[in-house]
Amino acid sequence: TAADLRTLEVRPLPPEDRRVWKGLLARFHYLGYRPGVGEQLGYLAWLKGQAVACLAWGAAAYKSRLREQYLSWDAATKRARLHLVANNTRFLILPWVRVQHLASKILAANLRRLSADWQRAYGHGLLLAETFVEPARFPGTCYRAANWRYLGQTRGVGKRGNRYTAHGAPKALYVYPLHPCAREWLGARPHARG
Repeated sequence: TAADLRTLEVRPLPPEDRRVWKGLLARFHYLGYRPGVGEQLGYLAWLKGQAVACLAWGAAAYKSRLREQYLSWDAATKRARLHLVANNTRFLILPWVRVQHLASKILAANLRRLSADWQRAYGHGLLLAETFVEPARFPGTCYRAANWRYLGQTRGVGKRGNRYTAHGAPKALYVYPLHPCAREWLGARPHARG
């Protein structure tokens, strides 16, 4: 269906909409709703005044071989810079919504404001967005259309409690720099304190 995408708005989740947002994710997202750990933000996307999508962002994955190679991170640099990366943990277009190019437009609109919203919420901005996509379920088309960079497939290992175990479902990792110098700044070695 065609729609006027100029009316699209992506806004941080107001407290009064949190219960509905959680319910939509729980009912319609294949992973359901799970409370995040650490820093996180939720968003609703609106088109012509109607809610059309839910997004959730959280703290970056602690371990990601592909991201760490991309950023040339060693352990000290990762410790110093990981808080500048956010993970798109949920992206749900409501099942009754069928609008061409909507997904990539929502991602682009969300990315334009994500760092400033994070700054307001947590006192620091962001330099990189990441997401893990299950290629058996989704081809990642909307991320590529929104200019995310594909870094490769994970090994299919996840964290359970304090251990990492194989779950047999490798994911495609995509990243999006939120500043032109993001990769350079994130890869800069922290100064030693003396």
